[in-house]
Amino acid sequence: MGAYIRRRLVQSVIVVWGVSVLVFFLLRLAPGDPATLLLAESASPEQIEEVREKWGLNDPIPVQYMVFLGRALRGDLGDSLFFQQPALEVLLERMPATLQLSAAALLFSLSVAIPVGLLSALRRDTVWDYLGTGLAMLGQAIPPYWLGIMLILVFSVGLGWFPTSGRGTPMHLVLPAITLGSVLMALVTRLVRSGMLDVLGEDYIRTARAKGLPERGVITRHALRNILIPLVTVVGLQLGALFGGAVITESIFAWPGVGRLALQAINARDYPLVQASVLFISVVYVFLNLAVDILYVYLDPRIRYD
Repeated sequence: MGAYIRRRLVQSVIVVWGVSVLVFFLLRLAPGDPATLLLAESASPEQIEEVREKWGLNDPIPVQYMVFLGRALRGDLGDSLFFQQPALEVLLERMPATLQLSAAALLFSLSVAIPVGLLSALRRDTVWDYLGTGLAMLGQAIPPYWLGIMLILVFSVGLGWFPTSGRGTPMHLVLPAITLGSVLMALVTRLVRSGMLDVLGEDYIRTARAKGLPERGVITRHALRNILIPLVTVVGLQLGALFGGAVITESIFAWPGVGRLALQAINARDYPLVQASVLFISVVYVFLNLAVDILYVYLDPRIRYD
């Protein structure tokens, strides 16, 4: 187990390094000059050149990357060109908002998906099953950006139940959480339904029922427990997707998180801030994968990493 974790950690570091290389060089291929965006339109060529020299934009791209990599290894991701402060500091200021939104989206998706998926499986080919599968299909078919706009028009503008944008009270969190968690909700609903249908036909379920165990115990202690591994896999991977998908949701609802910050940084050609944001999301993806693999051992004692 220890050797496996060490090997995966090395692989994770390589993946994060590869992401840093791609992001760094692709950003430099994008049109536009950050120096001109930082200055007024009336700035002289001398002023633009001075800014480029200050931020090291005149150096060859490989040299710029080596400087960036050396600083990153020391925990310094550079200074934001737009905010004029360390990029990591700006990122950490916005991180609580994204974590709050992602946690709320995860709570919404699981609290809806697991009961609906169970009900669909236990009431197969009934109206409850059709409603559950229909909800799952809608969740996967509707684009989150369209869903977010419709929720604002209906529940904020039309009914006035929730604020249209911003962050503050719990009411500000409801519509963004539903928007961000809709795809995960649909995915988990279908996974729970299909997994339960497979498990309910197994011999040990029939044996448990034959022994006179209560139906609730059969479902929770035997059937549901055996679909935890695929459920944990999907949820663990989709947690990273929640951070990535937060870019769209946070932009729609003006939520002051990492996703909206990354979009602002891209529009402003703020190289250090874009790099810090993408690296943060990639690290979340990579280490959630590792956490899921380690969790398998505790969910299923038959799994061993030798």
